[in-house]
Amino acid sequence: MSKGIAIRGRRTLPGFGLTMGYSVLYLSLVVLIPLTALLFNSTGLTWATMVEVATNPRVLASFRVSFLTAGAAALIDLFLGLLLAWVLVRYEFPGKRLFDAVIDLPFALPTAVAGVALTAIYAGNGWIGQFVEPLGIKLAYSQVGITLALMFIGIPFVVRTVQPVLEELEAEVEEAAATLGAGRWRIFRAVLLPDLIPPLLTGFALAFARGIGEYGSVVFISGNMPMKTEIAPLLIMAKLEQFDYAGATAVALLLLLISFILLLIINSLQRWSRKAGRV
Repeated sequence: MSKGIAIRGRRTLPGFGLTMGYSVLYLSLVVLIPLTALLFNSTGLTWATMVEVATNPRVLASFRVSFLTAGAAALIDLFLGLLLAWVLVRYEFPGKRLFDAVIDLPFALPTAVAGVALTAIYAGNGWIGQFVEPLGIKLAYSQVGITLALMFIGIPFVVRTVQPVLEELEAEVEEAAATLGAGRWRIFRAVLLPDLIPPLLTGFALAFARGIGEYGSVVFISGNMPMKTEIAPLLIMAKLEQFDYAGATAVALLLLLISFILLLIINSLQRWSRKAGRV
């Protein structure tokens, strides 16, 4: 009896304790300890200072710019990323491998280089800006320019999240639905979309989170005008340059809290969609 109990109590995964310990240590060093240091190293931050910073019009404006542009960019990337992933998986064409490699360019390109390049393209004398600005459409030094920059750095997250799921979907299911009389839109909506919703939500969350904290590619194209195009990460840097460590910490904590709540909501929606897809 004792032997049987010992066998049943044996772990099914050899080395689980060691690997779990390394994982927790790595997570603590990279994520938990820095966030904990941010919380406890308040540099003179009080509740009164926190409330004052949270209600400051400039801070509220920077948060509005950051979250609106990041949300708009992630939403647009949601549709463009699905389209790009669909083309890469379902079609064969010359230069497909090169096209596939270009998708990862925002990962490898320094964000400052991306910001300078986008500004050169969309500025009033740029390749594209010189044609649209006479029409009254200002791309650079506006929230539109910020959104374009965040779309550029966020699109790979959606494509690389959706692409493996599309590759695993069986074409026989779509063919069976077509033989039963279903049209293309109904096949996509009833057969493909339920499996694509979780990776789409994941890609949206990743692109949105990256956009909220993006600095390098936005600082050049935004124009950095307070109350108009100033983003929250830039405001943190401005407060640090003014030696306002308490204010910078307060903005960082507020940004961290709001980002965590939004990502928690998105992850809850993702889990709900997966459960609904199994029913």
